[in-house]
Amino acid sequence: ITSLALSTTTARATDYEQAPGSSLVFAGTYQGEVFSGHFPGFQTTLRFDPTDLAATRLEVDIPLAGVTTGNPDYDGEVRGESFFNATRFMRARYVAEGARQLEDGRYATDGVLDLRGVSHPVTLTFSWDDGETPTLAGRASVDRLVFGIGSGDWTDTSIIPAEIAVSTKVVLRPVR
Repeated sequence: ITSLALSTTTARATDYEQAPGSSLVFAGTYQGEVFSGHFPGFQTTLRFDPTDLAATRLEVDIPLAGVTTGNPDYDGEVRGESFFNATRFMRARYVAEGARQLEDGRYATDGVLDLRGVSHPVTLTFSWDDGETPTLAGRASVDRLVFGIGSGDWTDTSIIPAEIAVSTKVVLRPVR
């Protein structure tokens, strides 16, 4: 009877939390020149099992005050009112439930990004490595104008295109 009970047990999604070595970065162009930045201090939790994609839940909390491009001239502007307005909108949040497998073996999850008081759907495509150190490596495209990122003269998409590439590598550990 015990072996029968074990054989009928369904797979259960594992809960993960972010571990050191993770990154969340963005990139775009400014007057044709590539720029990039990152969000230190972001935190991720994930429930995931490749055999039960409906149980997937991804939550990412992103503090905005520390956003940096590595260029002091850009950093003040990026944190300021025209872009992230980090003193008024201190955090961004991405939440997705459920996932689907793509033809190329990667996965996708359709979530909602809350940024600058605006909630808008964003799809994250990602690969999953469930080895000794589970890792999610993902990419998304975010329309900055939907969220009011780059107001005033910065709405000109010939200066900064509307689509900003976001990528992440999240090193995870099971929640105990």
